[in-house]
Amino acid sequence: MKKVTGIGGIFFKCQDPDKMKEWYNQQLGLVTDHYGSLFEFRHADDPDQKGYLQWSPFSQDTKYFEPSKKDFMINYRVENLEGLVKELKKNGVTVVDEIEKLEYGKFVHILDPENNKIELWEPVDNVFTESHEGKTTK
Repeated sequence: MKKVTGIGGIFFKCQDPDKMKEWYNQQLGLVTDHYGSLFEFRHADDPDQKGYLQWSPFSQDTKYFEPSKKDFMINYRVENLEGLVKELKKNGVTVVDEIEKLEYGKFVHILDPENNKIELWEPVDNVFTESHEGKTTK
C-alpha cells in the first residue's frame, strides 16, 4: 500500500500571521490569501494532473497544533486514508481524532514519537484547480 505521496502543507506559528503573509508576498512573491499560499505542482507520474501544497502561518495562540506543543505542523498527502489509519492504529500510533471529510479531501491527525502533530490528507485536488485557477504560487 502506498502511504505518503508528498508534502501537503507546512504550518507554523508566528506573532502576526497577516504581517507574515504580506512580507512573504512582497519580498518572496508568494501569492497569498487569508489562509496563506497555495503552491501548485504537477504529479511526477501524471504531469497533466495538478497537485497542491498549503503554506500557512498561524497565530501564536492557535489550538490547532494541540496536543503538540511545537510551533509547526506538517501535512502529508496520502492515498487510502482509511486503510492507512487502520494500519497506524494496529502499529500503536496515536491517532488524535476521527477522519474528517471535506470537499477538498479527508483529514486525520496523528502524533510521531516526539509528540509532533502530523496532519494526513487524502486530497481532492480538482477542487483547488477549479477555485484557485491563476491564484496559486508556482
